[in-house]
Amino acid sequence: MDGSFDQTMKFKRKMDDEVYQAKDVFSVVYDALKEKGYNPINQIVGYLLSGDPAYITSHNNARVLIRKLERDELLEELVGNYLQQLDKS
Repeated sequence: MDGSFDQTMKFKRKMDDEVYQAKDVFSVVYDALKEKGYNPINQIVGYLLSGDPAYITSHNNARVLIRKLERDELLEELVGNYLQQLDKS
């Protein structure tokens, strides 16, 4: 064995000039889902796991907005914020 399987791969997201910030997208989508009577956490998780935009309401253009970002970008934002909160406690 050449040891290449012992290496941890690094994930690096390409950094383009992002017009849309994940936190802003989550804010709009969360509010739109709540306004329409959905459980925002369940709906967002459904979208992130499946990639099916039908989990997100079209109310307030939320469905179009969430699709402006890749799901890995959205997950990175969620995990990053969660781990930052753990680090603070």
